[in-house]
Amino acid sequence: MDQRRGVMGLCGVVISVTFLLFVGDTTPASVAWRPCTADLRPLDFLSRVLPRRGDQAAVGGGEGVRFVQDGGLRGAHFTGPHSALSFPASQLFINCQRFPAEFSVVVTMKVDYMAPKTSEYIFTMVTEVDNQLLLGLKFSRDRLHFLYQGSEVRERLTFRRVQLGDGHWHTLVFALSGQHATLTMDCGTPLELVHKKPFPADLSTEGSRIYVGNRKRWKGAFSGLLRQLVLLPGSDATPRICPSSDPRLAELAVPAVLGSLPVANHGNKAIPPPHESEVRVIMGSRPACTGAEKGRLWFDAMKRGLYLCDGVSWLPMLQEREHLDYVDDHQDVFTSSETYDIEVFRIPSVGLLAAMAHRSSQPGSGVYRWADGRFQLYQNISTCEAVAWKHFTVGKKVFLAVSNSKGPVEGGKEVSVIYKWSFKKLKFVRYQTLETHSARDWEAFSINNESFLAVANHRKANGNHNINSVVYKWNPGTKAFEVNQTLLTSGAYDWEFFSIGPYHFLAVANAFDGFSTYIDSTIYIWMGGAFQPFQSIRTLGATDWEMFHIGDRYFLAVANGHMLYDKGPSLYAINSTIYELDMVTQMFLTFQNIGTYSAVDWEFFTVGDEKFLVVANSYDGATYSLNSVIYRWQGYEGFIPVHRLPTIGCSDWEFFSSAEGSFLIYSSAKRPLSKVFKLKTN
Repeated sequence: MDQRRGVMGLCGVVISVTFLLFVGDTTPASVAWRPCTADLRPLDFLSRVLPRRGDQAAVGGGEGVRFVQDGGLRGAHFTGPHSALSFPASQLFINCQRFPAEFSVVVTMKVDYMAPKTSEYIFTMVTEVDNQLLLGLKFSRDRLHFLYQGSEVRERLTFRRVQLGDGHWHTLVFALSGQHATLTMDCGTPLELVHKKPFPADLSTEGSRIYVGNRKRWKGAFSGLLRQLVLLPGSDATPRICPSSDPRLAELAVPAVLGSLPVANHGNKAIPPPHESEVRVIMGSRPACTGAEKGRLWFDAMKRGLYLCDGVSWLPMLQEREHLDYVDDHQDVFTSSETYDIEVFRIPSVGLLAAMAHRSSQPGSGVYRWADGRFQLYQNISTCEAVAWKHFTVGKKVFLAVSNSKGPVEGGKEVSVIYKWSFKKLKFVRYQTLETHSARDWEAFSINNESFLAVANHRKANGNHNINSVVYKWNPGTKAFEVNQTLLTSGAYDWEFFSIGPYHFLAVANAFDGFSTYIDSTIYIWMGGAFQPFQSIRTLGATDWEMFHIGDRYFLAVANGHMLYDKGPSLYAINSTIYELDMVTQMFLTFQNIGTYSAVDWEFFTVGDEKFLVVANSYDGATYSLNSVIYRWQGYEGFIPVHRLPTIGCSDWEFFSSAEGSFLIYSSAKRPLSKVFKLKTN
């Protein structure tokens, strides 16, 4: 099942839209005419779903909405199709249950980028019983659409060549009279359109609700900032907002809570306030803090921090939070052969270690130890075209499992090996062997104080990719891992275990079924002592899952490596996707698509309060020398690229910290070289 929400197409252009329809009323002449609304004044949709000024929720938003300041203006960003972002149509149409035959809609919004072939709703009117769309206003990359239910079929009015995702504010005025429509952008020259059918004069609103920024579901939900959404029954709003001193920001009615930001009142600058008149701040290098300096302030210009002396030490009062400035080359780690995976971990009394899965069987793979700010070879371990390592513990025991993709003898039995750390010998020693089939990954996890180990079997020697991968369980009696469950997979490449509240999940990245890479990857949930299918997501040669959370939001990123479908050409420049868990539908839905080049790994990490994702781009169809990209979490905009790092056949990223700072290390599947980058912070 392919879950597409199409949400992250836009985020940073502010647009004002005015929409007008004119059609004659059908009220009999003998009856005094009354509008369906209470009067013909503007009706502010947005105010009906936002907290009022003065409410405690108005500080940051409300249910399903957050307030974001951008360019000196405040807008509402919706976190999803929350029920609070709707209201019954009967609140507006109190005299009769018909949508006005003549009306305008004024919208002010801000978007940043519109992805191709995606569209988002500004507002909709939907029946509550069967969720039928009665009318709605939405837009795509270069088009504005008005949809409404005609007498037989749904009608659509579309204005083309309307560039909305260009990073600027805009005012759009859309008017419709009978079959004739006009669209005016920034109070400029209008575009004209003649539709084949007029807007119906008897469109019933009975039993319907108006949804702001969505159509009662994630797909097509509005992802930008909304500042104004007003219905003006009975007249065209164009002459009310045009001409304007700032046509890009023409306003009809903006909610008070989104009004202009207050201007600071500095008062008489010549006379400082009493609490400022005697304050003295020490500058320069760190001074002594003794009884004589008690109560003094010291400003550290290097760290941009303000400190208060308490008579003994300097206490931080205001200090700039750490953030990532740039990435610098730190170390070239020359290896015995190409490397497919790196596992960074710590062992008490030993320190930071990195196990590298080398392609060559001689001398095998290597375990490196971090010393004096650099990785140095610590131990060689015999492996057979190792693809991945996994470090884990069971009680006080420390283990390291390797995924061998071949057997020790051509055509022989394939086994992967679990090594145990010997605190006496201070090295890893062979502990247990398990039969695997071109193993690509191990995942270790614990449920209810029981230890498990899952292997991703990629294919058998006969080329069959549709085989069982295995979940093993630790037996405390035999002190070994034993088969607990088998799960049918298709060219399995990766397992990712994660927990959300009391629930435990295991996601498999299926890469190939023998014919195509366009197949389902599956998320399993732990129920009744076993993993059961929870959700299937269509992926393209999936090679990696990365689960992470930001606040109370849970995300799952897939690295799509290769598109091969029905004898078509192989494509490597494809989207990888970030999914977010929707608590309402209890499913992972598309949050953001990111263009990647045969991506094989995602790594999530934090620096200070900032959140990042780095992707391993390995191949674009022509070269392995590509930039891998670091993306920074930007709130409602999702992840945006901030750093591009040159890599060659990048196969894995690992983040780690030490006394020397924060670092990223990547492995190369095409060169006997891994590289460490240092993350420079302020």
